[in-house]
Amino acid sequence: MRARIVVAGVAGLLVTGCGAEAGPVALPPPAPIAVDVAAASSGGACRLLDFGLIEQHAGFRFDVAAASEKGDSHTCVVRAEQAALPELTLTVSETSIDVATFTADVTPAKAAKVSGLGQKAYRRTSAASGGHGPVVEVGWLATEGRLATLRYASPRGTEPAAAGELATALVALAKKVDTRAL
Repeated sequence: MRARIVVAGVAGLLVTGCGAEAGPVALPPPAPIAVDVAAASSGGACRLLDFGLIEQHAGFRFDVAAASEKGDSHTCVVRAEQAALPELTLTVSETSIDVATFTADVTPAKAAKVSGLGQKAYRRTSAASGGHGPVVEVGWLATEGRLATLRYASPRGTEPAAAGELATALVALAKKVDTRAL
């Protein structure tokens, strides 16, 4: 009796085509993979920035970076992927100017002095204009012959008081940037 059951089972497998080649099987499309690429991978002045460092100091998460180099000047612009503003721009240029020249020719008229950043530094906040909110700028003459500017353009509708508070955070970010080698 047992032999008949085994023979019936084998016959059933042959009839169903168990040994035949199967046709192609459709697989679901792969899920997109989010990759967190560092700002530094864009080159230029972006080598001095890190999205996590920016978020830590400025409180904003950026995830897109673009760099440009022209002569001795290096620029990096960072933004959030889906928004034109806010925007953070870092410009670094090689220079041979001294502190007196920086103070007389580079520092804006109504800028506040910043201590503990490079040889000489300033910060200023300008009013909203041209489709963006207030702009915060920190500029400094670094010790190794670099002139640097960190500029934050806020979205339209940003309160001037909020931009003023951000100036302190940008100074802290500038101090971190100043210690990195380009």
